[in-house]
Amino acid sequence: MLMSPVNDDVMLFVVLAAGLRPVLAPVSPRDGNIDVRAVPESTWRSVDAVLTTNLYGMPDDAGGLRTRCDRMGIPLLEDAAHAIGTTVGDRPIGTFGTAAAFSLGKHAGATGGGFLAPEDPGDRKALEDLRDELLAPRQLRQDLAAALRPVARSAVQRLHLVRPVWRTMCALGLLEREHFRMELHERHLREAAGRRPDLMAFDRWVRVDLHGYRREHGRLLRHALRRRMSGLDADLSRRRAGTRLLGGTVWAAAGVRGAVAEGVEDRHVPPLFRVPLMVRDRDGLVARLERCGVVSGYVYDPPLDDFAGPEFVEPSPAPEAARWFAAHALPVDPLLARRMMRLLQREAPQPAEPLPASTLRDEAPGV
Repeated sequence: MLMSPVNDDVMLFVVLAAGLRPVLAPVSPRDGNIDVRAVPESTWRSVDAVLTTNLYGMPDDAGGLRTRCDRMGIPLLEDAAHAIGTTVGDRPIGTFGTAAAFSLGKHAGATGGGFLAPEDPGDRKALEDLRDELLAPRQLRQDLAAALRPVARSAVQRLHLVRPVWRTMCALGLLEREHFRMELHERHLREAAGRRPDLMAFDRWVRVDLHGYRREHGRLLRHALRRRMSGLDADLSRRRAGTRLLGGTVWAAAGVRGAVAEGVEDRHVPPLFRVPLMVRDRDGLVARLERCGVVSGYVYDPPLDDFAGPEFVEPSPAPEAARWFAAHALPVDPLLARRMMRLLQREAPQPAEPLPASTLRDEAPGV
């Protein structure tokens, strides 16, 4: 399966659990998504599906990918977890692929998983049956925890307790990622790979960030999810405003700057889940922001091929743009745009050095 190496590590393990081999694509330095024109013909001939990322809400070249997939007779699967409300022209992300997966834990701020949207409504019953085979029975305790988690998160932010709570979690070893990526556990991964396709064989990796991902939703959690979703339109409007503000800075990724350029109507500004700012010493800035009570999540560094290695993935034939983007991208919540603008002006980080043009020429697609 062709996918971007600048992606959540959980997605790598989901693809492996499905019995597929991740084939990592060259990416665009503008937004970190698959660079369709840079994928060699030999790579296209080796894949039987394509998975988009829509990184941080910036759209993949969904039209170009769908055209290529149709020509080859393979499915295009859209990961729209970051991209609720994002459009290409007037067409929403999630309507280009054979199926699209959306998250309720991103824009809606819920913790109850997400939903799948198949292109063919006739596939829905079969997908529901497959889902039900994987679900564990609902538990009131789990429902309560999932429903209250967003409330607790909001309270921590409102009371300015992010820094002490974060430091306490670190001290108690409650974080499942000590760094930006989880532990690979190569020996266990090798054993799990011998059993695929098998979701449970990969459970220790897939459940990171959401241990109850297989738990059936009860009435309490469904009510909480409906309440969260009712505020989605207002959330998207605030995200568009924050994206426009951050996108006008010297640090904004080139793709974001283009998306908020003068003349772009507000309705066409993507309501980004996170705004990628490209800074020279990203890791140093992350540490300084933590001391100010801002925890930077969704940093996908190193790229998945450098993280997992050639035993478990097919490395990108042109990895430099992915390494550059992953090393410099600071994902910023657009809902915190005004506060972050004040912090950035105070910290004054240097913008990332542009990726050398010679690197891009060297990575031109071959055969």
